[in-house]
Amino acid sequence: MANSIFRGKLVIWATFLVALILQTIPWPGGLDLFRPSWLLLVTCYWVLALPHRVNVGTGFVLGLIWDLLLGSTLGIRGIVMSITVFLVAANFLVIRNMALWQQAIFIGLISVMAKIFEFGGEYIIQDVVFNPMSLWAGLIDCILWPWLFMLLRRVRRHWHIR
Repeated sequence: MANSIFRGKLVIWATFLVALILQTIPWPGGLDLFRPSWLLLVTCYWVLALPHRVNVGTGFVLGLIWDLLLGSTLGIRGIVMSITVFLVAANFLVIRNMALWQQAIFIGLISVMAKIFEFGGEYIIQDVVFNPMSLWAGLIDCILWPWLFMLLRRVRRHWHIR
């Protein structure tokens, strides 16, 4: 029993590590605005699948790690991830019962909201300019959600994570 719990935690954190790596890999020039929010997508999946294991605190810690990796203002992404995870966790039963395409739209909207909150937090602290093209990442997240959902569900079932 204890071995399976440890294995489950290890697999979950390994997916977070892969998401962090994908999140920080440099993209060429103008394509950086279209970068999917890998960490947000993976965190949303685990909150929907296992809300008793991945929660607001996990989102905050992952956001802080994300801030450290990017060298940005510490805490902005931690707060944004906490808000996002809270919204998903508070409605996880409703979201789980949606069709996959409806979940994708919801996750896309959550991603756009996170981008706007992230800009708002940065704007309060620094003088930054909003680029509306960055909201296209929400559409990319919407398109990627069904495939990521199926992949992570397969990982969860293969490793018997409960």
